Amino acid sequence: MSHQGVGPDLLPDSARIDSGRLSIGGCDVEMLAHEYGTPLFIYDEEHLRARCAEAVNAFGPNVAYASKAFLCIAMAKLVHEEGMAIDVSTGGEMYVALAAGVPAERLVFHGNNKSSQELEMALEAGIGRIVMDSWDEIRRIEALIGDGYDPPPVLLRVNPGIEAHTHEYLQTGVTDSKFGFPIAGSEAQRAIDHVRESPAMEYKGVHVHVGSQVFDVTSFARAIETLAPFVKESEAAEFSVGGGLGVAYVHGEHSDSIAQWAAAVTEAVRLAGIDADITAEPGRSIVATAAVTAYTVGTVKEIPGVRTYVAVDGGMSDNPRPVLYGSGYEAFRAVDADAPRTRQAHIVGKHCESGDIIVRDAAIPASLAVGDVLCTPVTGAYGHSMGSSYNKVLRPAVVFVSNGTTRLVIERETYKDLIARDMR
Repeated sequence: MSHQGVGPDLLPDSARIDSGRLSIGGCDVEMLAHEYGTPLFIYDEEHLRARCAEAVNAFGPNVAYASKAFLCIAMAKLVHEEGMAIDVSTGGEMYVALAAGVPAERLVFHGNNKSSQELEMALEAGIGRIVMDSWDEIRRIEALIGDGYDPPPVLLRVNPGIEAHTHEYLQTGVTDSKFGFPIAGSEAQRAIDHVRESPAMEYKGVHVHVGSQVFDVTSFARAIETLAPFVKESEAAEFSVGGGLGVAYVHGEHSDSIAQWAAAVTEAVRLAGIDADITAEPGRSIVATAAVTAYTVGTVKEIPGVRTYVAVDGGMSDNPRPVLYGSGYEAFRAVDADAPRTRQAHIVGKHCESGDIIVRDAAIPASLAVGDVLCTPVTGAYGHSMGSSYNKVLRPAVVFVSNGTTRLVIERETYKDLIARDMR
């Protein structure tokens, strides 16, 4: 096998390779790994800001960042500064966004099982939109309004019965899904009629989400075409097409830009004759390519005639996507990022699981050795946010870089943190 070094399409906007050494935001990646330790998430702040600006320009000021992709106080502040609203799906995400100083009216509250406590938290804060997902949530809202809260503005999440071309676990618009009111059987129409007549809610419109990591933008167009009669009959003032735009993770994959996605959506809406304010909720496409993860190689295990295993100091605790979805990644060394990668190995973590594989059959430099800083690109989405402390492995630090400066936005977990909530 023979692979050249990592390509620029998989790296953050500000990434540069000079004499083999990778820098991001004007900061040398190997030096960052030595300064902050590994594993380390390194985010290009200007890349983040550019994607937020692209989303606002494409969809307007009510476009919402899907914070489940990556959220911390610094990220919430950045998104708000760049003019995006924020989509939160739990009380915890709402709490972080509010703690960052994001006005409650700039939050959209999602989730398929919002508790009465979470809904009360949203009503007390004065949240901008609540996306209703079930009859139980409708009843909870009506009970809370009966206790004296003001009726909230709501969207109804509907299920169009569209099968997007993505992983089974990422398909959210098929009829057999935990999300939304299915259009099939008129369930969604009954919910719309109920909400429009209920004094407990201010009906604003319709929300749909067909899936995640969707490369084929015709999936969005087909969803809009399917939904058009329903949206028009429901007299929706707002129509959110959700998120789900795919990003390239490995060489050979291609993904459309946020602007291209918006253009396809806008054209589909025009052709369908939908007269509503259109918005969306990009998440992965904002943050995924903005970051790389830096690891330190701990062991290189050769099994003659079988395979080579390269173990790093992280694993499924900082990137569970390969275990969950079989997701592919590239791997390269920070000091010779453009070097040919002629050796094949599984890049594995340090967890007590045979499935703890970060990159399966990775192309790596022939001279990769213990102590090297090894990087995986396109890890800005669903790595840190879906991570864990399995085996009590410490959660990584996160650093933002820009114009030669760094700022630590999430500290590395400590051993004391692991027992901070234990009862003695």
